[in-house]
Order: sequence, then structure tokens, then C-alpha cells
Amino acid sequence: MKSTLTQTLEIPVSYTPDVLVVGGGFAGIAAALSAARMGKKTMLIEKSYYLGGLGTSGLVTIYLPICDGKGRQVSFGLAEELLRLSVEVELDGERGAEWLTGKPMTEKDPRYEVNFNPALFAISAEKALLAEGVDILYGVSLVSACTENGKITHAIVEGKSGRYAIGAKSYVDASGDADLAERAGAPTARFKHGNVVSAWYYYYDKSGYGLRMLGAVDLLPGMVPPEQLSKRRFSGLEDDDISAYMTLSHDKLFSTVLEKREKDETHIPVSIASIPQLRMTRRIVGECTFTLSDERKEFEDSVGLYPNWRERGPVYELPFRTLYSAQIKNLACAGRCISTDDEMWEISRVIPCCSVMGEAAGIAAALSDDFTALDVKEIQKVLRARGVKLHEKELPPLA
Repeated sequence: MKSTLTQTLEIPVSYTPDVLVVGGGFAGIAAALSAARMGKKTMLIEKSYYLGGLGTSGLVTIYLPICDGKGRQVSFGLAEELLRLSVEVELDGERGAEWLTGKPMTEKDPRYEVNFNPALFAISAEKALLAEGVDILYGVSLVSACTENGKITHAIVEGKSGRYAIGAKSYVDASGDADLAERAGAPTARFKHGNVVSAWYYYYDKSGYGLRMLGAVDLLPGMVPPEQLSKRRFSGLEDDDISAYMTLSHDKLFSTVLEKREKDETHIPVSIASIPQLRMTRRIVGECTFTLSDERKEFEDSVGLYPNWRERGPVYELPFRTLYSAQIKNLACAGRCISTDDEMWEISRVIPCCSVMGEAAGIAAALSDDFTALDVKEIQKVLRARGVKLHEKELPPLA
């Protein structure tokens, strides 16, 4: 049996958008909306058949705060728009308009966050993308990338139609795992600590409908999860590793449901995750590495602000240089695969932060096919016109 095979294929170039977004999670949704609103022909590919990524297919249906916990809104633009979209149907549109008062907050005041319905959000996001003219291809997975002179010329993908190429001018990697960056030869780094097992599921029983957050949420060493399902950690980057994660997750979920049913025979799962609930796997090594110590640091190339969802107070300016590597000039990353250290990775991987990154990446991709030569002031001009704050000093002072 041969250990390798060589096969020559003729691959048709089936689509030629201006911007190709890989991945339909919150970062990808934001990037595609952002680029399309710049008047660019935008395409989004998603390997599943459902938008929202970990936030919907993974049932991590919590839109964390976009405020600093002290009474100030920090994230604006699409981060706020997608928050409102996530609850639009449930709140009947404007009934949720008073979600942030602007009044000083104390440790006793809850920060605003919502548990949203995954199905309603996925369909609402799809409608929003289609309304902006974004072409969505479901069931399409990235295979590889062709590069020339430090740029991606084509993304090679595969779906029910077979294998084909998409040739865009610029690309956004919102895969969550830096898949396009890695395939294109950009420098990447793995999360060295690995992922713990989660098995969140929605259930219905005599108490009603709810989300059971089964398993660990926190990933960094020293953090003690409320419920540890296994001591094993998973990279989330090899097929056998991911499959082992999923079978263990399913086993823990099944046994938990049986235990619950011994006390309440009405307890049944009504929805389980269709993708692995992995948080951090692989990221790009960009022109700047974002760190937790960058709290309140002013960056000249800031393209948005986001808070620390774990604690009140910290505000971070997002440097544009964290979204790309000069080795692949027309690729921007958005979501949980931007350039950070491990501690900042834990803060940046969540929905509101991914939405901030996606909006900036989409604008950049619409403006240029060489991010090393792009004047960040052009991105900032667009963001400011959309009402996005770029520096903490632009926020109202703390009371």
C-alpha cells in the first residue's frame, strides 16, 4: 500500500468575487456584510448549512457584553447591530432599545448580555446577508490555496459540485482555525494548552426549556471549570482528534440525560451541537501580537474597541496589524484566529469581539488587495462614518 498518492486534477475557476469570506460564524457574517456595504461583490462559503458557527451550530448562544461593565458602551457598528439582530424577533424589534442606559454601574449591576435563539439568529443573519447582495455557498469546505507573489490567487474548495476554485481579489479567513492562512503559507501558531470537552445542549423538561452548559468553558491553565468531563485536552486540528472529542462529548451528554431522567422522566434533549465546541485551536502570527497587557493602550492603527468579558473595566483597542501577516498581503483574519497571545486569545474569541474584527477585516478587503500598503486611515474613515469608536479617549469619561 502506497503511503502517498499523486493525482493531477483540472480544477475549474467557478467564481470570481471581489472578496471571499471563508467561514460563516459571527466574524464571517460581519466581514461579509461589511465588504458588501462597500459595494464589493462578496461571497461567503460555509462548510455547514447553518450560519453562526460556534454561536449557533455549537449552541454557545450567549452574546456577551459590548460594554465595559462600568456603564460605557465600548463596541459599536456591527457588534451592536448583530447583538440587536440576535434578539430582534424575540424582543419584537425596538422593545429592546433601552438595553444600555449609559448610567454608571457597580459590581452589583448585571452587565447586559443575552441568550439568543440559534435558529432565529441563523436565518436572520442569512436574510441580512442576502439583502446586501452577498452570495452564500453552503456545504463548501476549503481544501487549499494557490499563491503568487505573496498573495492568494485562488481558494480551492470542495462541495457537492466537486472541487473547484474561487478567484478573489482579497480574502477574509473567518474559519476560526486559521485554515486559509495555514493553507496559503502564512505563519500560524497552535493553542498549546489544548481544548477541554464541552457538551452543551438544549433540553425540555417539567421546568421548561433551557440550555444545559455541560462541561468546561474556561481553557487556560489554572482555571478550574465548574464541571470537568475529562482530563484529556484536544488540539481540534486533526480529524481523529476532533472525532474523539465528538464521541466523548456525545457519550457525556447521553449519560447526563439518563441521569437527569432518573429524577425527571420528562427531561429530553431537543438540540445538540452539530459541530465540536472547540474554542481555541490555531491562529495567524500577524504583524502585531495582541496581549492582555495592552489594556487601555492607544494604537494608532486601532480599528475598533472591545471589553474584557471576564471582568469589568478593561478596554482594548484592536490594532489592524493583528489581522494580517505581510507574507500573504491580501488575506485578513477575523474571529478567534487573529494574532494574540494565549491570555488575550481567551478574551478575544467571543462573539462581540469577533464581530468587531469582522467589520474591520471586511472593510480592508473591500479597499485593497495589499494590506501592507493600505493606509489604515482609510479603514478608520469608514468605521467612523458607521459610528464606530476607535480609541478609548473617544468614549465618555467614567463617572
